[in-house]
Order: sequence, then structure tokens, then C-alpha cells
Amino acid sequence: MPPSYWYTEGEVSSIVTAIDERAAFSQRRANAAAVLDRGWDAPVFTASDVIAATGLARSTVIALCDEFVERGWFAELPNARVAGGEYRKGRPARRYELRADAGAVVGVDAGQHCVTAAVADLRGRELARARTGLDSDDPVRRTEATDTAVADALERAGVDAASVLCIAVGVPAPTDADGNSPESEFWSRMNPGYAARFRDRGWLTEVENDANLAAIAEGAAGAGRGASSYVTLVSGERFGAGYVVDGHLVRGRRGGAGELGLLALVDGVGSAHGVGALLREWALEARAAGALPDTSPLMWTAPEQTGAETVLKAAEAEDPAALKLVERMAERLARICAVLGGLLDVERIVFSGAVAASLAPVLRHAAARLEDLTPAPAPELVASTLGGGVVSVGALTRALELVRANAMTLDPVPRGAGPTG
Repeated sequence: MPPSYWYTEGEVSSIVTAIDERAAFSQRRANAAAVLDRGWDAPVFTASDVIAATGLARSTVIALCDEFVERGWFAELPNARVAGGEYRKGRPARRYELRADAGAVVGVDAGQHCVTAAVADLRGRELARARTGLDSDDPVRRTEATDTAVADALERAGVDAASVLCIAVGVPAPTDADGNSPESEFWSRMNPGYAARFRDRGWLTEVENDANLAAIAEGAAGAGRGASSYVTLVSGERFGAGYVVDGHLVRGRRGGAGELGLLALVDGVGSAHGVGALLREWALEARAAGALPDTSPLMWTAPEQTGAETVLKAAEAEDPAALKLVERMAERLARICAVLGGLLDVERIVFSGAVAASLAPVLRHAAARLEDLTPAPAPELVASTLGGGVVSVGALTRALELVRANAMTLDPVPRGAGPTG
């Protein structure tokens, strides 16, 4: 009697067939992904372009392009001869393009005080955005505000909920691979189950820390472009950081790599309070202590209107009191940059968020001080040009990345093809 681990000839044949079928399926999937990638990378392309880029056989490329036209990912354009190409003899080349309207993506900045939702087509062209204010940290109110912002943005864009292929949501909290935040009274309020809520709608969903999405935005369309290793510092009321090292976003085991509680341990820093919070606090303290001259704009600005922009604008006008606050902030930022830049060996540190546009005087002083605190060459300090919408830009960018990576398992639904949800 043969041992139990022996197989009959028929069983061996079945196993070999199954292996061959799996290999053929994997190869076809790889071929299809390569063809689809060409659609993402080129505005218009021909089968010959795909063959040159992938090395696939013409018959394979033509069959896959036809399949993607049928599925709705590609549109076939008038051939090269009709379009004015240089063809004189032979069969004119068939031309294709990715259908920008084969679906839509949503990017959300679910901040502490307001929620912004933006909608874009598959070429990344923003179609609409909507904003909803928040006056409460209640999870139910936060969820309702996010739903409202998303629904308003979709309505303004003329996009049906059925056409949404992916949504990316930025939250002021660390998130794990499933989009959940660690147990914490604050973090639980900031991320009240967004991942499960939007997945229930059938949308590919990612919930990510807002500073990480800001870092993605800066690398794709902002001041991080061209740098393989950089830090994005989002500064409003508190600092948050997104790290890109050797071209890869660094998240950490639980998604908390960018949480800057460690700044409490840094001499001359002492907390993760941001530029907006501290310049306001310092200006009001100086005023209350009688340390401001009567000629200073900071003396006559209403307390409720005194903020970072007020101080920075006064510093640009050479107000001595404001310049002292700028120098104090520059010393603080230089120490923060020395720690982060030295730890990660980055080439650039990008200051992002709404206050970034006014930070030029602070960054000039901080860069000079940083030269004293770090070995040469010190990281370059730059201000973002993406403004207060940086997180939503990063969310749209990430949503498009996810659609591209998962396109083989998604079914495109052109805009207007389904009921609004």
C-alpha cells in the first residue's frame, strides 16, 4: 500500500492544472495592470505606446484595451489619421485615454473646528468643495457635520454617491492600518468611526492622520516636490508632523509617528503648541504685562482678533514688539527643526497650514539659528504654498493613489450613473 502522502496520476494532473491556471491568472492580472498604468500616466496613448512601455504582445495589448473600453475605464478616440496624424499607409493607430469621468474621489479634512470635503475626477481635477463648521467635539455632531460636508460637495460637483470609488479622510489623530485611532478621549472624538461609516457605503476608504496627508500633498503638488526626505510640520493650535524618508511615508506601528508630544522634552520648546496658539498667547501676555509700546499695532488690536497673522503682519512692518515675538518663535522653531532634522536626516522641512503664508520673517530667523544648532548642511526651511486646504489636497491625492492601486477590483461608474446617496 503506498504512503498516504502519495498522489495518484489524476490528482497530480489536477494539481498541475490548478497551478497553471493560477499562474495564467496572475500573469493576466499583471498585464492588465501594466496597460491600465499607461492610461493613468499618459493623456492620450496608442497600443504601440503601451507595447513600447511594457513589452507586451500587440494582440494582448489590443485585447486588454478593448476590455477596458468595455468596462468603462478607457475611451477610444478617433484614430490618428482622423485626428490629423502623419499616417499615410496601412491601418491607422487606435488611440485611447483614461476616462476622467469613470468615477470620482472624495478627500476630507475632518479638523477639530471644521470639516472640508472636496471632490475630484480621476485626473485629479477638483470639481467642488464644501465646508461645515463645528462648535462641538461631540462624536455624533462631528459625524453629522462630515456627512453634510461630503453630501454638499457631491451635490455641487454633480456627482452621484454611486460614482464615488474612494474616500480619504484626514483626522487630527493617529490611525492604524484599518483607519481606527488608539483609545483616547480626544482621539476617539476626532475619529468617531469614519472608516466603518464610509465602507458601509461601498466606498474604498482610508482614514489617515491629517499631517500625513499634508505631507503627501506637499510631495505631490507643494514644497516637498523634488525632495526624497522631508518633514511637513502642520502648525495651527498644535504641531503635527508628516515624515517622508527615502520617498516613503513613515507612519509607525500604530500610526503615531507624527505625534509631537516629545517636544515637551526638548529644552527651549516644552510643548507641542503651534505657531498660531503661541503667538496669540505671547502677544496677549505682553499686552497684559504692559510690555507693549503705545505705537505697536498689537496694543490696539482687539484681543479676540489678535492672532498669529496679526503678529506676523506687524513684524513685516518692522514693529519692534512684534519682531521680538518673531525672534522668540524662530528660536523655538529652530530647536524643533534641529531635533526632527537631525533624527531623520531630512533635506527639507516644510511648514504647512493656513499660517504658512505669513511665516517668511520667522523662517528667515529660524534658518539662521538652525545653522548654529546642527551640523552642515542644515535642512532647508520652506513655507508651503498650498494654504489651509493642504489636508484636503493630500486626501484627494491619496484617494487617487488608492483607486489606481486597486483599479483591477473596482467597477467604474461614470458620473451621473446612479442615485445620489
